[in-house]
Amino acid sequence: MAKKKGKDSASKKALKAEKALKAQTKSAVKAKKKASKLGDDDLDDVDIDHILEEYAREQANFVAVKITPTSRPSKRLNATLIPSPAHHSRRELFLFGGEAVNAAGLSEFYNDLFVYTVDTNIWRKVTSPNTPLPRSGHAMCVHPMTGVILLFGGEFSSPKQNTFYHYGDTWLLDATTREWTKLDVKKGPSARSGHRMTYWKNYILLHGGFRDLSQSTTYQGDLWAFDVTTYKWQQIEFPANALKPEPRSGHSFLPTEEGAVVWGGYSKVKNSQKKIVGKVHSDSWTLKLTSDLKTVRWERRRKSGWAPSSRVGCSMMFHKGRGILFGGVYDTEETDETLDSVFYNEVYAYQIASNKWFPLKLRPPRKKPVQQEKITVKSKTNELEENLSRLRGVTESEDARDTKSDEDSNSEASDEEASDEEAVTKVELPVSLSLPHPRFNSATAVLGDWFYIYGGVWEHGDREFTLDSMYTIDLSKLDGVRVIWEDFTEDLAKADQREESDEDMDEDMDDDEDEDEDEDGEYEDMNEEEEEEHKEDAPDEVLVDETDELADVAVGLDIAADPRPYLPHPRPFESLRVFYSRTGNVFMEWAISNNKDGSKRTKELKRDAFELCEGRWWERWEEVRAQEDQLEELGGIGEIVEREAKTAKSRR
Repeated sequence: MAKKKGKDSASKKALKAEKALKAQTKSAVKAKKKASKLGDDDLDDVDIDHILEEYAREQANFVAVKITPTSRPSKRLNATLIPSPAHHSRRELFLFGGEAVNAAGLSEFYNDLFVYTVDTNIWRKVTSPNTPLPRSGHAMCVHPMTGVILLFGGEFSSPKQNTFYHYGDTWLLDATTREWTKLDVKKGPSARSGHRMTYWKNYILLHGGFRDLSQSTTYQGDLWAFDVTTYKWQQIEFPANALKPEPRSGHSFLPTEEGAVVWGGYSKVKNSQKKIVGKVHSDSWTLKLTSDLKTVRWERRRKSGWAPSSRVGCSMMFHKGRGILFGGVYDTEETDETLDSVFYNEVYAYQIASNKWFPLKLRPPRKKPVQQEKITVKSKTNELEENLSRLRGVTESEDARDTKSDEDSNSEASDEEASDEEAVTKVELPVSLSLPHPRFNSATAVLGDWFYIYGGVWEHGDREFTLDSMYTIDLSKLDGVRVIWEDFTEDLAKADQREESDEDMDEDMDDDEDEDEDEDGEYEDMNEEEEEEHKEDAPDEVLVDETDELADVAVGLDIAADPRPYLPHPRPFESLRVFYSRTGNVFMEWAISNNKDGSKRTKELKRDAFELCEGRWWERWEEVRAQEDQLEELGGIGEIVEREAKTAKSRR
């Protein structure tokens, strides 16, 4: 029996080995067939490590970021321009997306990313396969505390703009590596364009926008919050009967300590005749937020004096407690066939805390005064000693002066070398004392104290021109407009052709106009009489309001109510440095009083005091500028010499 069992076990092993050999042979045949199809006759030479390296190389090419110097971007509209949050690097701006009409009259959309280094005036193009699809009308926001750059939405259309597509995707951009990351969002805002985003604490807020469905356009009024710590969207809902702004797009959305502020915008509504008409919003709302996003509310702000006229195509950019607005357009519908538009190139500042508007006007740069050396008793004594030494033939003072002059020449040479190094990196831009050409839908951004304007749209007759230009304005000095580039040759040529065709049409109509000349004169006289009657019948309230406005201008610093009258106030023609040297002790006391737990050191307290002083200086900047304008109009204001504040030891 034992021998039989041994034979059975041996036969079983042989059978298993035979099956394994058949299976191995069969798999080898399949592998060879597959290899023959792929054009590879021998799989034994293929290394698994080599295969893995190929996969890694393909993945690297998929996410690889290539940065190459390039010329300025092609002209476009509805792009986004944002400052780089990477403070350790050079001062940079990011330009993404946009659209333009090509020579064939078809729309082209872009998804290229440009990086602009403002100090060297150099553009770089960033290319990566892992980038958002081409779009325009999207929104991008920088979260200053974390450096997160968020992109949401936008639109795309067919070349002839017969069909539209709106995006509802969410992307993150790394400011250092320039890498894009698409987020897998299960719950988020609906697809849209023309929306606006801002930040509050650890959130990026999104409001408004529209969606064009060809047959109808839907405007949004919902509010969403993106948590920069969890990368998740959360909708902020309000009760059905809660007071809130009307749906809109293209508005301004500015951050505040308690939430955000909404101003302006555009939407389409039904009028009394149930016709769809455009509505230009000029109202302002405050969003009050708490840590619990379920307990939020909207509050309508009162209309402020000195506000700009109704306009669209101009979204404010945030700058140290205020919004900066440029340009815009307002359409006046004359008939059903024609549309007359008014374009603007004004710059306004909106003080968020005081809810006040101020026009910003350019000023020619002031000449720096030649500081004369102060003549003191000590300087006179030194001069007498030098004269006596010179008479006695003592050359020590001359040797000392020679040594000093050598040191000065060496320092001047080193300064020249430093200036040469700076000349390699920094570029001086031409300065214009006039504001840029009127336009709307410009891409604007604030980097430091500089306001940047890119592109925009201007219309002449029934022709629309995308302006190829870029500018920057120093908001602290307003000493002109730095022209980064400006190329209107093509646009002006087209406009001239349009004017010539209009002139030809006008010549054909001269005879008809001559026949109606007398009648027009009668109507003009009647219009003047009607205007006089209208002035006599005008209500007194308007005149009182205008008188009050002028009275406020005369007061100067009382133009806007001071939200913090307990803090020191800057004086006319006083720079931030002089203001801090004069009132630094007061702000230091405030910093110490706010340090209740005593955890901050002296260096941190000084930093807090300066930040408080800087915020105060910008808070009252418009009022001080208004008083400076009044003093200059009165005359007698020459060169302004800044002097340090006198210490307690100084005597009269």
